[in-house]
This record gives sequence, C-alpha cells and structure tokens, in this order.
Amino acid sequence: MNIEQKVIEWRHHIHQHPEFGTEEHETAAFVAAKLEEFGIEVHTGIGGTGVVGILKCGDSDRSIGLRADMDALHIHEENTFDYASVNEGAMHACGHDGHTAMLLAAAHELAQTKNFDGTVYFIFQPDEERGTGAKAMIADGLFTRWKIDGVYAMHNLPGIEAGHFVTRPHSVMASESSFEIEVLATGGHAAMPHMGTDPIVVGAQIVTAIQTIVSRNLSAIDETAVISVTEFATNGTVNVIPTKVTITGDTRSFTDIALNKIEKAIERVVAGQCMSAGVDYTYKFNNSFLSTINTPAETAYAVRAAETVVGEDKVNGSCQPFTISEDFSFMLREAPGCYILVGNGAGCGCGSVALHKPTYDFNDNILVSGLRYWQTLVEQCLAK
Repeated sequence: MNIEQKVIEWRHHIHQHPEFGTEEHETAAFVAAKLEEFGIEVHTGIGGTGVVGILKCGDSDRSIGLRADMDALHIHEENTFDYASVNEGAMHACGHDGHTAMLLAAAHELAQTKNFDGTVYFIFQPDEERGTGAKAMIADGLFTRWKIDGVYAMHNLPGIEAGHFVTRPHSVMASESSFEIEVLATGGHAAMPHMGTDPIVVGAQIVTAIQTIVSRNLSAIDETAVISVTEFATNGTVNVIPTKVTITGDTRSFTDIALNKIEKAIERVVAGQCMSAGVDYTYKFNNSFLSTINTPAETAYAVRAAETVVGEDKVNGSCQPFTISEDFSFMLREAPGCYILVGNGAGCGCGSVALHKPTYDFNDNILVSGLRYWQTLVEQCLAK
C-alpha cells in the first residue's frame, strides 16, 4: 500500500473513533504506534494526551516543529458512510482527523527519505477546540525541553477551493474572549418602580453603550474588532422588577493591544452606567484564544513550500484575516512560525460543508497536498 492509500486509511480510522479534548487516549496511542513503526523517537503524555515525535538527520542544530490537533467535537454525526463515527455524540466535524493523518504521513515520508539536515518535531496536540491543549503542552515543557526554532500548523477550511493554500504575515486569526456582567439592584414591584432600582434599564443602556467601544475606542485601520452581546437574562417575572440582570457576550480582535483596550473599555462602560443608576455590578473577562500572529520570515517559508507543491496560482500569501480563533496562537508566542489554511472545497462540491456541522467531512482529495506541503516545508527549511 502506497502513502496515498495509507493516509486515507489512517484518516478514516481516526474519523471513525473520535475523542474529545483531553480524552484522546486511543488517538494518541494510534499516533505513537505509527511514529514508532516509522523509527521515530516518541514522547507521550505531553500536556496530558499530547504526543511529540522527534526525527533527526545530519549534524545541523537547526529544528522545526509541525503541529496537528487531534480532538473531536460534541456533535452527533449525520453522515452515513462506512467510516462514520462509532462513538455516540462525538464527531470529527472540524477535520482534525485529516490534520493528524497528514502529519503522520509526512512523518512517514521524512523518515523514509531523510532529505533534510536537522531535527523535526512532530507535535500532536490535544484539546484545541476548548483552547487548553497548546497551553498544556507549553506548560509541560514543549519549548523548554526541546529546542524548536520555528513552529507551523495547518487547518482545512471549507469555502476555499480544494488544495488551495491561504495565509498572511502578522494576524491571520482573531483572539476570542468572553465576558459576563451582572447588574445587581434592589428590584421591586412593577407597579412601583420608584421604590427600588431597576437593573433592566441599566442593562439595556450597557448593551447599547458597548456597541460604541469598537467605533470610538479602537482604530478603524489598525484595530479591527467585533463585540457581540449574546445573552440578556434576568431573575424577574411579568410583574416583578428583577434584582439581577446577567449579560454575556463574545469579543474578537487581531492584536493584543486591541484585546486589552476592549477588556478595560467594557468595564468602564459598565461601571459608569451602574454608578449613575446607583446599582452594583460584577464583571468577568476571560480570554480563551489569543490572536494568531504569523511571523513574516516563517510565513514566507510556508508560502514557498505551498507554491512548490501546488503552484503559485493556488497559493494566496496575503489573504484577509479570519475572525475565527485557534489555540496555536499560544505556540506562536513561544516561537516564530506560521499558521496556514488549506481549502477543503468550495461551492456545492466535495468538502464544501462548513466546519462544525453534523454532515461535514474532511476532503480525502487534499490529503496528499497536505502531507507534501509538510514534507517540502521541512526539506526547504532544513535543506542539506
């Protein structure tokens, strides 16, 4: 069986046996067994269920890290093909099965050809979806136990032609943060609002005022961002003014500076509105993902490798940034690198179903392009 057949077989096996973040025990064991079969040094249990394979060739001290995510989503799969999920309520609806298979295939090829001079770190990461996997591997010494000069990741994306690659230097994906505001009042009878304080009116003013943060606090040129209020809940009823309003929401931005401005501006708005109404508040701001910031030199290496594999006409090295988020952003704070997207399919054809849908499937037709991209990136960056 050639590598083109093996990578499909591996992808289907992983797709059929999805595991949630931090629970990727079978997937990690499968990955580790394959790497050992290829003759690659294997370290397991990194950041929980993470796996790192190490392949050295030659005497250069240069190195490169290649990362793939392994976790699945809490989605019931609606596909009916023979490799559909056998784990109830779990599904590879984001293509991490394909990412893992492509990196495994690249490890196989590089172990066979050894056409490079240096060290390759094959990083198989748990729990990308919740944003804890990269941080866990980093905390477990990913960048201190080993010298990784540059780190790279790849993700599929429906809506882009199959096998086309897109990336850009600097911010390619947004940060993701959530906030929770509680407006705490005395409440009262709906017929006698003057006898208490009303958190609903204050909460409504907060929601409206939050909409001015992006337009009046951030640069329209350098600090693009989105703030969305997604829930407004009270503990009142039809004839009772509540004592509490809870407002939650989501923010996206492309720089750490904008992220910090947003966090402070939301609380400033809340504090001002609550003070003027004589009510109290609580405020929580949680950052799940940082913005994914590619370094220019490493982006150029990634673009060159992709162009070598699929041709210049199928690579866009200056795409528009995406407001979706990725925990690879934390690895890019530890080492220079590049996050690249490969098209899964566009229009109504194969691979065009959106990520996180119960009928999504990774496009087998892009597996070879992906594995050759990884192989070429190593051979070019660690050229003999």
